[in-house]
Parts: sequence; C-alpha cells; structure tokens
Amino acid sequence: MSATKTCYYESLGVARNADGKTLKSAYRKLAMELHPDRNPDDPEAEARFKEVSEAYSVLSDPQKRAAYDRFGHEGVSGQAQSGHRADFSDIFEQVFGDAFGDIFGGGSRGGNGAARGSDLRYPLEIDLEDAFLGREAKITVPTSKTCDTCAGSGAAPGTDIETCAHCQGAGRVRMRQGFFTMEQTCRACGGQGQTVKTPCPDCDGVGAVATRRELSVKIPAGVEDGMRIRLANEGEAGVRGGPAGDLYIFISVRPHDLFERDGADLYCRAPTPMCTAALGGEIELPTIDGGHKNVSISPGAQTGKRLRLRGQGMPRLRGGGRGEMIVELFVETPRNLNARQKELLSAFRAECCPEKSPGCHPEHEGFFEKARGFWDRVTGDGDHPA
Repeated sequence: MSATKTCYYESLGVARNADGKTLKSAYRKLAMELHPDRNPDDPEAEARFKEVSEAYSVLSDPQKRAAYDRFGHEGVSGQAQSGHRADFSDIFEQVFGDAFGDIFGGGSRGGNGAARGSDLRYPLEIDLEDAFLGREAKITVPTSKTCDTCAGSGAAPGTDIETCAHCQGAGRVRMRQGFFTMEQTCRACGGQGQTVKTPCPDCDGVGAVATRRELSVKIPAGVEDGMRIRLANEGEAGVRGGPAGDLYIFISVRPHDLFERDGADLYCRAPTPMCTAALGGEIELPTIDGGHKNVSISPGAQTGKRLRLRGQGMPRLRGGGRGEMIVELFVETPRNLNARQKELLSAFRAECCPEKSPGCHPEHEGFFEKARGFWDRVTGDGDHPA
C-alpha cells in the first residue's frame, strides 16, 4: 500500500472513539451501497468496497484496532484482509448473516453438507507474576465433539443420507430478481445439500454432541492484558465431517498490589520517610521477580521524583530483554509523634526558618515570593503576611 493510504476511520466515516455497534452500522451501509454485484461496471465502487472492508476487518478486531491506533497502517501491515474479493465476501457475510450474505454468494457449507465448527472464546485471568514468568494453564472448555454413533454423519446407523432433490446437492439455489442474480441457502436442506431421513438418536441428526474438554494453554512470558492465544482446531466439532473451529484464549491480567504496567515497563509508588528524603539514604523495594533492590535516595528528594531501574520491568514478548521499573517517590510526613519527637521537630522548624536558613525550603519560599507580588498588584500595598 502507498504512504497516502486513507485512514480507516475516515474510510468508514466514523469517529476514532466509535464503538463496535457504530462501526458495524457504518460498514453495513457502505458495503450494501458499494458491493460489486450492485456495481458490476464500476471499478471505483469495487475499490471502495475493498477499502471499507479492510477498514472494518481491522477496526472490528480489538487487538488489531489497538495496534492501528498506536502505530497506524504500519502496525497492522500484513494483518488486514487482502484485496481479494473472496476475503471481503467473508467479512460481508459475517456482518450481514444469511439474510444478505446468501445474496452475494457467501456461506460456509459445502455441497456434501459438511460445515466448519464454530470458533470458541475462553476468558483466562492471570496474575502479573504469571505474565512475567509465563506458565502452563489447565482449562476446561465446554465444546462439542463428533458423534461416535454416527461418525458425524447425523444419520442413524444403517440408514442412508440422501441428496437434496430441491438443490441437487448444491446446498444453494439461484433466482433472478431485477438486475440481480440472487443465490440463497436451500431451505429444503438448510444448505447441507443432503437430507437425513432417520436422524441419529444420540445427536439428533447434528453429527456432534456436547462435551467438556481439558486443555493445557502455554502462557508466554511478557503476555499483555487483552491479548489472545489461538488454539487451532480446538473449537466446536464440524458438522457432518467438516473441520473443527478454533479456540481463542483471551488474556486478562489482574491488577497488582504494588505495580502498574505500561507495556514492558512497571511503575511503583514508593513511600519515603521524610528524614530519608531530607538527608539521603536507601530504601528497599520489591521487584517483580520476587527479589528486592536497595535504591539510593539523594539528599533533598521531593515527592514525584522518579528513579529508573533498567532491566527490572516485564520481559518483551518478542524478545529484546526486559523493560524498566520506574519508581516514583512519595515523601511521607510522620504522624502519631510522641512528646520528644514533637520537641525535636519544633526545634528543627525554628532552625529552618527563612531568616536563619534561607534556601532550606526553596519551593515554599519561591511560592510566597510570587504570592506577595500578586497581592501587591491586586491591593496596591505591601502589607502582607511573611
């Protein structure tokens, strides 16, 4: 694609914060208007149809959309649908379903009645430590399997499956309506191309039965919240000998008590005793691998100061080492003082007043210097608090 490729949001005519319902509505309208079967002699319409279909294929997928929002077209290079009409017909049928997908030649069943099984989605919640180390998770998935009694045919043992007389086994019938040649699923056989006279008693003619399956899922180190893992052919069983669907594991990472994550970097808020911040010293911090680091605090450290510990963040999913651990100091004022502590702090406060120790509290002094200037401008006199 060229560097001047149109923004996907502009292609669909939606805002960048559009939700899934808005995206689908915009695509439905444009796809019906631009479909090549409605514009057989208009190459521009076909090009626009491909453009809006590609845009929808990316923006309707949360993972691809996130990559596109962050990196633009380069972030989804090679992931968007290709320019072949067959691919875009698949997208079209996914959005419109049988009511409209059939009109334009969609459908997933073959003439022998076989159909691919449905894809399954499984949400898996893990801890941040699991995302750091990677692990193997055991999951139990409700799914379906090929019926053993009929071997997936849907017919009772010893009975025959007949070719549909209405569609002659094609599973689809054609008719003309105005300028259009319409192709629809055969209603006599439900698009299977075959009819079962005596359904299998164990699966009621479906060819598959419900079951639960235990699977092992390898969670890679560095996996991020919202990512998905595809297990090919682990979805629902196909109908009448068709291939199984896929299983998609959607990862969510639980919030952590100590760390917040941004990509490969970890953020940690570190309460720091006032005396340590004032005089300098060390504080001990936990690390995501279960260890600890002693971090040096320079004298006069203030709340909000950030320290970077390189190589102490999360592993990068595709290699390249680990990110950083970014520590933000929060200077803590002591509470619940006893009499002796109050006495010492009172003496310290007296020694740190601007008259005795100018520059001891530079931010405080600078603030009130500006405040006095403000009061002078507003009131026109210099009688203000020190």
